[in-house]
Amino acid sequence: MIHSLSKRPFFVLLMGIGSLAMIIPAAHALYLDQFAVARSFFYSALLFFVLTLFIGFATANYRSTIARGYLVSLLAAFLVLPLMLAVPMYEAVPRMAFREAWFEAVSSITTTGATLYDNPRHLPQSVHLWRALLGWLGGLLMWIAAISIFAPLNIGGFEVRAIRGGAPSEKGLTQVGRVLDPSDRLLRFGAKLVPLYVALTALLWLGLIAAGEVPFVAICHAMSVLATSGISPVGGIVFSPAGWLGEFLILLFFGLALSRATFSRGLTGQEFGPLHRDSEIRMGLALVGLLTAVLFLRHGVVAFDEGANNEIGLALRALWGGLFTIASFLTTTGFESADWTAARAWSGLGTPGLMLVGLSLIGGGVATTAGGIKLLRVYALWKHGQREIERLVHPSSVGGAGAAARQIRRQGAQIAWIFFMLFTISIAAVMVLLSLTGVQFETSMVLSVSALSTTGPLAAIAGETPISYAGVPAAAQIVLAFAMALGRLEALAIIALLNPEFWRR
Repeated sequence: MIHSLSKRPFFVLLMGIGSLAMIIPAAHALYLDQFAVARSFFYSALLFFVLTLFIGFATANYRSTIARGYLVSLLAAFLVLPLMLAVPMYEAVPRMAFREAWFEAVSSITTTGATLYDNPRHLPQSVHLWRALLGWLGGLLMWIAAISIFAPLNIGGFEVRAIRGGAPSEKGLTQVGRVLDPSDRLLRFGAKLVPLYVALTALLWLGLIAAGEVPFVAICHAMSVLATSGISPVGGIVFSPAGWLGEFLILLFFGLALSRATFSRGLTGQEFGPLHRDSEIRMGLALVGLLTAVLFLRHGVVAFDEGANNEIGLALRALWGGLFTIASFLTTTGFESADWTAARAWSGLGTPGLMLVGLSLIGGGVATTAGGIKLLRVYALWKHGQREIERLVHPSSVGGAGAAARQIRRQGAQIAWIFFMLFTISIAAVMVLLSLTGVQFETSMVLSVSALSTTGPLAAIAGETPISYAGVPAAAQIVLAFAMALGRLEALAIIALLNPEFWRR
């Protein structure tokens, strides 16, 4: 049966999964005796599942055997599929316009986590569950698509690594890419990654419950952490009763967004060294440690002279608040620690939002659920700059930075720089479009970075005052939705779709 389903178009399979997923919030609403909400999800599931069957029968012989069809399907999954996923929310919430429901669906499935409803009480619990579930499914889709589609096409961050030329960490993946077509790769890697993704989510869910969290809130937060979507039914973990222990458990799972070596070891035939030698993990930990130290030690330089309270308890809270929040925004999750206020007061900075904006731009690891530029590209630029400075001091020196640096292809820094420029141009373009709709400069800058880096909660914490997505014009919300899809799929994939050579047989 699974083999026969793999012969159907990829987008049709995504439609089927989305329609079946509507059963979960329908059952949850029925359990809460919210019958109107339950009917909205159940009838939508029934309608779209029947529609999916009809389309599946009609397109049985249209399965694409080339990767471009799957790239188009991914783009449609982030822009067209939300039209279907928005219907139950539109029916369940009386005052919600369909444009708003589509925005919520795009924000969720792209793991951005932006919402037009600042007060969580304005939405039923089942709708919050649906948003978290969409983000969770979007994260799982990126896990599978990155290895099955992006890696053989040499995009999504894989273009920086030395695939051809004997890099041992990519031999297995390259061999699989030559032997199997995209549908077989999706089936092969999906069968390995789905159980692991579900098991990790369940493990974090049980850990949060043990820490004192409500089971419903715990499952939403667990799905949001695995998908790095930052979706919360209570407005964030600041209001979570799990406290420090819950944040500690979440911090441990942030490691999954730093490098694919943390979860794909032995699954794809790739060879990984020890985690402490992984370039992405080392770069991520260095950034988190350095910025946390800057926030903490600034107290002795500035805030201490201003007469700030110098207590050990406050110092520990400030240290933890800075560590957790910095790691959260580096992985583009966007959860704010309950002690982040203490960290800001300790450092003497009222709104260190620019630091969080930079962290969101950098993002997490390649082939993870995190967005942003990606740590591997930043690592390639860092090693290139280090080498250029070394050549200024010793012009005749011979470069050699170990096995980790040899995994970066010779043009890796150049390709990373090109992507960095494309990313900054995308930010400028989105800012211009937002400005044309009447959004102010600072607000458009924060919202552009938030959308393109898929870090929705950044808008509420980066500026001097929280920015509400509901406060921007309707046209700006549509622009942000398209920016979220662009940030999730990345500019290189869009450029590949626009390349005429890519479409020639």
